[in-house]
Amino acid sequence: MNRLLLLLTATALALLPLPLLAQRGARGQDPQTAKAGAAIDLTRYWVSYVTEDWKFRMLTPHKGDYDLVPLTPAGRARADEWDPAKDESEGGQCKGYGAAAIMRAPGRIRISWENDNVLRMDTEAGTQTRLFRFGESQPQNAEPTWQGHSVAEWQYARTARGQPRTGSLKVVTTKLRPGYLRKNGVPYSGNAVVTEYYRRLTTPNGDQWLIVISEVNDPANLTTRFVTSTQFKKLPDGSAWTPEACSAR
Repeated sequence: MNRLLLLLTATALALLPLPLLAQRGARGQDPQTAKAGAAIDLTRYWVSYVTEDWKFRMLTPHKGDYDLVPLTPAGRARADEWDPAKDESEGGQCKGYGAAAIMRAPGRIRISWENDNVLRMDTEAGTQTRLFRFGESQPQNAEPTWQGHSVAEWQYARTARGQPRTGSLKVVTTKLRPGYLRKNGVPYSGNAVVTEYYRRLTTPNGDQWLIVISEVNDPANLTTRFVTSTQFKKLPDGSAWTPEACSAR
């Protein structure tokens, strides 16, 4: 199964970004809502499938363990100052659950339509809610939050006439509260920009998979972009849904 998921991820990486048609419609149609014009259906319940970075995702890494993250010297210095007790006393338990890190947290996610132009994602980890807004621009004066402000767009693949519409979802998130890429204090700043691509794939046995490719750009703490690929498997229902509070440890 790990080999299969690696193949799926490689396929998703090869296809992103997809050749685009204008978001007004896959074939020059009149403008429509994001829900009606969805390139793919991402709704319902999904569970993370941890195949790599197990020690960083399933456990809280030790202080100073920031392997594989391209930190600047200033970023390393900030990571070395991590103090979970201080975070707790200052109400910062959710620093490791912001938009730049939440998709790497183990657990389930629930995706639904908030309205015709806003896609909603709820997470078990940290009981967080993300709102992906279609047809908006990035705000200038919005208050920073853990999940920031996310602007979304469908990216349609070019398909043959008569074939069903397909593609991916692109999400760009700004206006973040400073937080952690990993729970052990690996930092990102309030100026970080998170760009994500969501692609749905089907394996030969019929299982549905969601591949999320995430890119964090934050010159204050990172020497280059920090890219991860995370897999989720679709669940039949939400019977196991168990939201959990943020934890600093």
